[in-house]
Amino acid sequence: MIIAIPVDKNEENTTVCMSFGRAPYFMFVDSESGRSEFAENDAAESQGGAGIKAAQFIVDHKANVLLTPRCGENAAEVIQAAGIIVYRTNGNSVKENIADLKDHKLTLLEEFHAGFHGHRSNS
Repeated sequence: MIIAIPVDKNEENTTVCMSFGRAPYFMFVDSESGRSEFAENDAAESQGGAGIKAAQFIVDHKANVLLTPRCGENAAEVIQAAGIIVYRTNGNSVKENIADLKDHKLTLLEEFHAGFHGHRSNS
């Protein structure tokens, strides 16, 4: 299973980014091998549609699961249409969220916001 997580930095001790579409990087973790890789999110600086572009990026990387604190409606439609399961993160520790996923402690993210439509958010 490939797990996608929006993160703040492209290093192992990074934290979960509070923004999905405007996260600077995505971390992709292979749950079977434990290997991880980072990919720069080109959508982060988009004038608009960052969430949709980021969602397509997740789909293109063949993720099966997305761990994120929140997600916009339009991005969620793309992600869900690809059959990717979205879980709400608990706190900002990447390692703890991956462990929580394996231990079935994360809840499905079912509430999606309307999006920020071109506005950067720091929360």
